[in-house]
Amino acid sequence: QVQFVESGGGLVQPGGSLRLSCSASGILFSFYTMGWYRQVPGHERELVATITSSTTTNYVDSVKGRFTISRDNAKNTVYLQMNSLKPEDTAVYYCNKARAPLVNGPFGSWGQGTQVTVSS
Repeated sequence: QVQFVESGGGLVQPGGSLRLSCSASGILFSFYTMGWYRQVPGHERELVATITSSTTTNYVDSVKGRFTISRDNAKNTVYLQMNSLKPEDTAVYYCNKARAPLVNGPFGSWGQGTQVTVSS
């Protein structure tokens, strides 16, 4: 059974930082390209960063230079370091696999996500 557990979100002021973690189980984690998705109410879920099995990383333009994705295959965990946060980064963040760098392709099962709110 595929399961993702995200953590690390919270309320932060503009310009602040957060580090998200996502623990995966029920999958051969090291095999997959993993991604961080985010969703704002009323909008589609957006894939913002991916990391391949060989640790090649890719980012959408809106987060490039501010977010860093990484993974620890020994812990079946993927991370998202978010710096210089902006109000428009406010969303629920989820992890899941991607079909390819910055190409959607998640498993059907999602975790509960972690809320990130950027506000003064």
